[in-house]
Amino acid sequence: MARKNLLEGLADLPEDGGMTSAYPMRGAGKSLVRSLDDLAKQADKFLEGEAIVELDPAQIEGSFVKDRISDDDGEYRDLLEAIRVRGQDTPILVRPHAKVDGLYQVVFGHRRVRAARELGRKVRAVVKAIDDRAHVIAQGQENSARANLSFIERALFAKRLDDLGYGREVASLALSANAASISKMMTVAERISADVIEKIGAAPGVGRERWVELSLLVGKFANVGKVSEVLSTDGFDALTSDERFSSLYKALNRSARPVKKAETSTHKARWQPHDKAVQAEIKNTGKAFSLSMKAKNAGRFGEYLSRNLDALYEQFLEEGSKGD
Repeated sequence: MARKNLLEGLADLPEDGGMTSAYPMRGAGKSLVRSLDDLAKQADKFLEGEAIVELDPAQIEGSFVKDRISDDDGEYRDLLEAIRVRGQDTPILVRPHAKVDGLYQVVFGHRRVRAARELGRKVRAVVKAIDDRAHVIAQGQENSARANLSFIERALFAKRLDDLGYGREVASLALSANAASISKMMTVAERISADVIEKIGAAPGVGRERWVELSLLVGKFANVGKVSEVLSTDGFDALTSDERFSSLYKALNRSARPVKKAETSTHKARWQPHDKAVQAEIKNTGKAFSLSMKAKNAGRFGEYLSRNLDALYEQFLEEGSKGD
């Protein structure tokens, strides 16, 4: 397939550069397929016409940001056997090591390097000098298109980028995900500790919503001790990653019902003066308060309130201090 410049202009991307949403969401399966296909085509184009060299795996170190929880899965064994039989079809992308001459750092193609190392073979690679920001964007995009990263692996990758100071805009570009999806990934990766996620594993069969539910269960005070208890149970490590997730989820969710974030209680009220020239609807959640008015004097009374907000707030503070 044709390969031409996936990274063209990445190093010069503006900090507020636009991006398109591509993370899978309910009802958007066709859009996801199209976007992943576009990413794959970008990756294909990048290496076209570039010089391919053969490198000793000993010359190559991993990326400075991890994107997989584990490579010990059936897909890797299939890749290893395919390379053993017919060789390495697609070259990897590396960049020169920033500090050591003669060494390289993987941008994408980690499993192909590992397979070559196990087979005692050279690695076919394209060498490209790119900066850190372009590196993580290319790594994330290639893996989104090729590597079938699970939701939690994508979430951990996003959090690691954020921890390294790249911010969510770069994570969005790297994972081809919109801001809302990145926010959900970050929330899950923050609620569930990295140790617990690593213990469960990639859980390739578990999607976003189930991970969100687990993160809510883990966050409950009553479940604090149960998490470590389940993870240390005899036989837990022998389960598949999906089974480990299910085991923890079921242990924490005794009701067997879908877990939802607790809704904030909303107090609603109505107010109307004796002349009925204003009708007001009031909503108060504790953290948010809204007042909407209609009828004859709504506009003029609203203007009056707006002009006197400072005085009203000072009166509120004064009355509150008297009650302390």
